[in-house]
Amino acid sequence: MAQRQLRAADGYAFGTYEALPDDEPKAGVVVIQEIFGVNAHIREVADSYAALGYAALAPALFDRAERDVELGYDASGMARGRSLAFNGLAVEDTLRDLQATVEEAAKYGAVAAVGYCYGGLMAYLAACRLEGIACASAYYGGGIAAEATKGGAETTPKTPTIMHFGALDAHIPLADVERIRAALPDVDVYVYDADHGFNCDHRGSYHAPSAALARQRTVDFFRLHIGGT
Repeated sequence: MAQRQLRAADGYAFGTYEALPDDEPKAGVVVIQEIFGVNAHIREVADSYAALGYAALAPALFDRAERDVELGYDASGMARGRSLAFNGLAVEDTLRDLQATVEEAAKYGAVAAVGYCYGGLMAYLAACRLEGIACASAYYGGGIAAEATKGGAETTPKTPTIMHFGALDAHIPLADVERIRAALPDVDVYVYDADHGFNCDHRGSYHAPSAALARQRTVDFFRLHIGGT
């Protein structure tokens, strides 16, 4: 496990947490952060994919606005994270950083993307706009409904994609989930009896059964599209 820097096409250098398996990697997984930065939870997620034999890279997408951001899951952390994600960054810059991460992960084989919260939105946009991604799994991405219903090539995934949402999520109501299903009929959309952030065991909204099921679906999906056992 190591911190390193990658460089985007525009020359900007940003931090990345890299977790490698003990043996030769089977493929690469790009782990895309929540609005709380590449914090302990995101590093743990990357480590968990490395334990399955993948090279896992988690880019610090907030670096262009503020370096080394790690926020807590409280009201102040949420407010700061939202400001950084949606006011401090240009989507095109974030996608440049993700493209550079995908290209680095491709050194290990085929590449999957998985993202949570803000990262769920970015995983979806990456599947629509970036090159080199074999598949993507997006967890409770706020803003996906607004993007998906725009229509057109830039809002339609060009690689196999699955999505996970919580039925109890007030941030992403079920009406929005149905809009996504209607706009993206080729995307498998799963709904769980859980709240926003159900995958994160650092949050009060963590829901172990839903997290386990979504994880298994994601791992099976990755095995299908990028390999692994």
